[in-house]
Amino acid sequence: MRSYGQYCPIARASEILAERWTPLVIRNVMMGADTFTDIAHGVPQMSRSVLATRLAQLERFGVLVRTPKQVGRGSRYALTDAGRDLATVLDEFGRWGERWVEIGPEMTDPGFALWAWCHAQLDTAQLPHERTVVAFCFPDQPMGNRYYWLLVDAGDAEVCYSDPGGEPAAEVVADSTAFIAWHRGQLPWSRALATGRIRIAGDRSVTAVLPRWNRRTDVPFSPPTTANAPAR
Repeated sequence: MRSYGQYCPIARASEILAERWTPLVIRNVMMGADTFTDIAHGVPQMSRSVLATRLAQLERFGVLVRTPKQVGRGSRYALTDAGRDLATVLDEFGRWGERWVEIGPEMTDPGFALWAWCHAQLDTAQLPHERTVVAFCFPDQPMGNRYYWLLVDAGDAEVCYSDPGGEPAAEVVADSTAFIAWHRGQLPWSRALATGRIRIAGDRSVTAVLPRWNRRTDVPFSPPTTANAPAR
């Protein structure tokens, strides 16, 4: 990567952070993603080869540290002190975007909303105690981005990108724009149902409480405090 050739701290930081996708990769790790696959699910339009390159760069620059998994193949990624120090930077970045950048129709990826729901906005106290599957369908999306499953098990929830098995307790069919608006706290669930932009069917014990699983609040970045290697 060619240097800007300037001592200015903005130029020096930009050499690391201004690469396409890089802030989103850091965001994903701050939101708790610590494996290659989980980080990738938070940036579904990013190619795996580019992700591998960005992760290697961030490791080289001392923003991330990579360690082998204790069980199985692959690695886990964590923030260094330098990486954790970017929390306030990304918070301000997000505030600027919220204030000045409108959400266009190309920015309503429901898969990311479900991923963010599980990583940053999940209210685990509202989850059912037994294993529960909720199926989601977004008919306005391309076929490869249309179907998802929310799997609740052992007091937590995760997004599945293929059917995890078992009869879904509820099925949600939604317009992507409406789902994103609800997820962001801009559209009440009851109004979305009344207008037909979100439809839900299934077990009443799940359909009645599903909206409460999502706190729908912006969560300031608070990266893990796990000890990491010192930044270079």
